[in-house]
Amino acid sequence: MKLPHSVSQLLMEAKTTLSEHPKLLDMFTKCYPNTLETTVKLLDDQTAFVITGDIPAMWLRDSSAQVRHYMPLVAEDKELQLLVEGLIRRQIAYIHIDPYANAFNEEANDNRYDQDLTELDAWVWERKYEIDSLCYPLQLSYLYWKETGNASLFDESFRAAVTTIISLWRTEQRHTEQSPYRFARIDCPPSDTLRNNRMGMPVNYTGMTWSGFRPSDDACTFGYLIPSNMFAVVVLRYVEEIAAEVWADAELVRLAAELREEIDFGIQTYGTFLHPKYGKIYAYETDGFGNYILMDDANVPSLLSIPYLGYADESDPIYRNTRRFVLSEDNPYYHEGKYAKGIGSPHTPPGFIWPISLAMQALTSRDDAEIRELLDMLQRTDGDTGYMHEGFDPNNPTNYTRPWFAWANSLFGELLHRLMLRGFFK
Repeated sequence: MKLPHSVSQLLMEAKTTLSEHPKLLDMFTKCYPNTLETTVKLLDDQTAFVITGDIPAMWLRDSSAQVRHYMPLVAEDKELQLLVEGLIRRQIAYIHIDPYANAFNEEANDNRYDQDLTELDAWVWERKYEIDSLCYPLQLSYLYWKETGNASLFDESFRAAVTTIISLWRTEQRHTEQSPYRFARIDCPPSDTLRNNRMGMPVNYTGMTWSGFRPSDDACTFGYLIPSNMFAVVVLRYVEEIAAEVWADAELVRLAAELREEIDFGIQTYGTFLHPKYGKIYAYETDGFGNYILMDDANVPSLLSIPYLGYADESDPIYRNTRRFVLSEDNPYYHEGKYAKGIGSPHTPPGFIWPISLAMQALTSRDDAEIRELLDMLQRTDGDTGYMHEGFDPNNPTNYTRPWFAWANSLFGELLHRLMLRGFFK
């Protein structure tokens, strides 16, 4: 699509702001508009279908993250407003079709990744249930409202979707006893399917809400995924504000607040671990029976991204301890090589680092020296393409996965724009 005026104007401004950083300027002018130039389709019903890049489907998560960096421009740009509003309307329609699904088709064409053993719908590309799939559209809608003051999106369809989300998260607080969700994939790696008769391993009641899969689309080992529960706490706070200020719905405010408090209690009570080296840190996953996974994954929500999500401040002591852990070799997915050091994911080859994690590390840092080091890494590891990728070999950055991965481009664009706004490059 043709670039909206505000985006074109920002790219022109960048030529001055980044004039002494030609490599960063080249990367910014390629990455920042990438979502608009390559992944957006405006449909006849005035909704927007946003693919993730090299896969012809729309993820609720990715489509939200791919446009978040445009929020600072949206208030004064009607073209961007139409795009974001159209995307949100389509996301809400998809949630009504199947709130357990993570990715959808443009049409009801029965296209999908695999013939999984779960309830299938012609609209659904993949039905891996992930908490963050429901968080991201709520976050995007709230941020859009705050930037524009336009509450027209919060119509009855949106309100019904919120009710559906709260009900689902309530059900998944007691997954073993109450959940209708089942999922299995045949002839696949273990990370693509759920154990225990398609239900996942048993979990104990904690107040948190269960997730079958991580934002990487890999299966959870233990069902309480801490970063995604943190994201749920944040967006439930948004729901409380919308319900109070837009709908004047005291009952919905109560329901959202009650659920938020229960999930947050579960995080603080069951989701922390007293580490002998780092002190009290957040675990990545737990089952409520005393089992933990201590790690972090590059995909967002992550433990590294806690301040970016809005769950806790960068100065929070448990976050500081957790950050030291996840940015160390004690995190099994932290890697170092000749050209970079940072967090990767079991979703990509062993030893690979993700540009998303490097950008997130910079977005959650208060240390300008650390940010400069990360910018240098991002410039060294683009594989001489000017774009971000999914993951790369830190000893050979020309060896990378997914040459067209719009979420990573958007997050890099957001990082550069934030630094430009605060005068980092002066």
